[in-house]
Amino acid sequence: MSALLEHVMAPEVRPFAIAAAMIIIVGSVEVVLMLIGASLSEILGIAVDFGHGHPSDSGVINAISWINLGGVPLLIFLLLLLGAFSITGFLIQDIARLVAGPLPASIASVGALAASIPLVRVSTGFIAKMIPKDESYAVGLGDLVGRVGEVVIGPLDQGPPGRVSVADAHGNRHFVWAVAAPESAPLAQGTLVLLVDRVGTRFVAVQASDELKPSKSTLSNQQSN
Repeated sequence: MSALLEHVMAPEVRPFAIAAAMIIIVGSVEVVLMLIGASLSEILGIAVDFGHGHPSDSGVINAISWINLGGVPLLIFLLLLLGAFSITGFLIQDIARLVAGPLPASIASVGALAASIPLVRVSTGFIAKMIPKDESYAVGLGDLVGRVGEVVIGPLDQGPPGRVSVADAHGNRHFVWAVAAPESAPLAQGTLVLLVDRVGTRFVAVQASDELKPSKSTLSNQQSN
């Protein structure tokens, strides 16, 4: 065991060991958040809006969108990238040891990253085909504007944001940060609200009018989904 640990923590493979450790850490955080009713995948999806086929002002987001060919959720994409980087990195160093000796960690990391990009691109496309289509594509933040949701952590006012549970066009439920519109009175927990605008990752909400409120049977069906 000590020999294996020494091998894994060797300087030339340390970046790949760190990537493997991050997979365990991220997975553990996701499990803990799920136990309290939250989701790291949801938080990441809200924090990063890929635009769904529309060019972004951020070159990083455009690059991630290109690599994430299947449009899988951001958390899955990150785990795939970390896994591919870790595995290919260890393989590169193992092959290098057999040939002449381990490569410097920086050179091996560049090679592992270059090999990981096509692997992840193919993997996301394959995984997306295995997931039902209406669940495989994340919904952009802008697509939630105009949707009716329910205040689950409130009340909403013009101060710190609360949380609103809202279903997208596919019936997938999201928990987003929201504040009440400037002219709105505080919106108590349980109030049905209309998301009328978005500023960054925060939505602006007003109380939903009666004609916009879904029936009780519709709400029950959405919650069961």
